[in-house]
Amino acid sequence: MPKSPSKPLWSQRQKLVAYCGGLIGLLVSLGALGQSNSSPVKIGVLTDMTGLYSDNSGKGSVIATQMAVDDFGGKVLGRPILVVSADHQGKADIGAAKAREWLDTQGVDVIVDAVNSAVAIAVSKIAADKHKILIVSGAGSTRLTNEDCNPYTIHYAYDTYSTGGTLGKAVVQQGGSTWYFLTADYTFGRSMQDDTTRAIKAAGGQVLGQSFHPVNSPDFSSFLLQAQASGAQVVGLANAGGDTINSVKAAAEYGITKKQKLAGLLVMINDVHSLGLGLTQGMYIADGFYWDTNEQTRKFSKAFQSKSGRMPSTIQAAVYSSTLEYLRAVQAAGTDDADAVMKKLKAMKLNDVFVKDGVIREDGRMVHDYYLFQIKTPAESKYPWDYYKLVSTIPGSQAFQPLSESRCPLVKK
Repeated sequence: MPKSPSKPLWSQRQKLVAYCGGLIGLLVSLGALGQSNSSPVKIGVLTDMTGLYSDNSGKGSVIATQMAVDDFGGKVLGRPILVVSADHQGKADIGAAKAREWLDTQGVDVIVDAVNSAVAIAVSKIAADKHKILIVSGAGSTRLTNEDCNPYTIHYAYDTYSTGGTLGKAVVQQGGSTWYFLTADYTFGRSMQDDTTRAIKAAGGQVLGQSFHPVNSPDFSSFLLQAQASGAQVVGLANAGGDTINSVKAAAEYGITKKQKLAGLLVMINDVHSLGLGLTQGMYIADGFYWDTNEQTRKFSKAFQSKSGRMPSTIQAAVYSSTLEYLRAVQAAGTDDADAVMKKLKAMKLNDVFVKDGVIREDGRMVHDYYLFQIKTPAESKYPWDYYKLVSTIPGSQAFQPLSESRCPLVKK
């Protein structure tokens, strides 16, 4: 009877084939891992390139991001750092679509700037869903650290509590006790009015009324005439960018500033530059950054000016800072995994040209000192962009909403 084939020999061949196959698979996997580790760390600048907020963010935010990358050395964990940018056109749906595309298919690791509160809130929800980091410098609504907070969003530069609260209190203390608001009719404007109203009332002031205007309004005459008729000592401009600039111009044209004071609740240096000291002199503003504060801010700002043609706004300086601190956290964490990087960011003290000993709280708010400035007269200004004089410094613990008042579900009370 013939012998059957040797089973042990065949088994050895099978084992050899399986071993070789496994080895090849391992080599392929290692090759893919090596390719992944050499792929760029991508930073997406989502901003307003041509609209109301383009002077204070826009192309300047892209320049600031690239400056931070260059100052960091251009690589992190041995991987190149790539900056990409997009214009959301002031529309939440466009901003959300671009964020989803970046995070789903383009390999973007972190999104910065996100000017415009409606855009920032929409993108924040997407970033949380995708477990990716969003660092907001350009939007102001406190909803980002209250009702709409999440573990992946950081609110970095300013908010309506710090800006409106600081300015409202200061103006009442200077004698401006009755107010009328001219308010942009969207999330940011309403948040600014609410937070400033809180500060006004706490300081003993009174709000006599308000007018809500469309974003990018072509005509402020009817709103300003209502403000004039109210008899309020102060007209609070709860708007920003081009709307603030046009409000101030119209108020001067109608003679409103002869009897009533204007309080620009979010005025940045590029707005002052556009309007000129003749229209803005004497105004109080609350801000988190001024280019002419010290040698460090001057060095950074002059480098920025050489690339952009103007001094950096708070938003642009904060975008530089947030990019730099993000990269430091990636380096310290040894990975660009969002959870590990966020943990490191919340454990770090942040120190750079924008912030000194800043901390990121559990609600996502980055806490830092804030400043009350008064805009100089033309006679007081000695050189280009010499616009502000410091009135007071407000510690971050006082400038921002305390956690005891937080409505963020992440905050343990």
